Amino acid sequence: MRHRIAVVSSAALLALAGTVGLAEAQPASLYAPSAVVLTVAQGEDAATVVRASTLSCAPTAQGTHPDPKAACTALAATAGTLDTLLDAPDSNRACPMHYDPVTVTADGVWQGNRISWKHTFSNTCTMAATFNGNAVFAF
Repeated sequence: MRHRIAVVSSAALLALAGTVGLAEAQPASLYAPSAVVLTVAQGEDAATVVRASTLSCAPTAQGTHPDPKAACTALAATAGTLDTLLDAPDSNRACPMHYDPVTVTADGVWQGNRISWKHTFSNTCTMAATFNGNAVFAF
């Protein structure tokens, strides 16, 4: 009797699935999602956020970032590896040698892939020299 109930239940579920139809997974957009939250925090642990900005880059650049188009262009140049933002600090800028750490973070999705990035600078001058001309953390 149990076997018969199981067969009838299975048949009913298959019939129901056939009448309802199966939903196809279709993207909501032709663009892979690219949206991040950027923060600048005082200290090494990023707990005391001083400034924050949102940035969405697909299909158009938008968000609370003051220059979303430039920031999206700079992020696109990293190909999702945000450590490349640190490659070319301004060597002509002299910064004091005092330790007052500042931590920047980027959390979200970049071209469909989850990202979570954090970097600590010794002070705000060092951060500004590193991001010289880079719009990502210019907010």
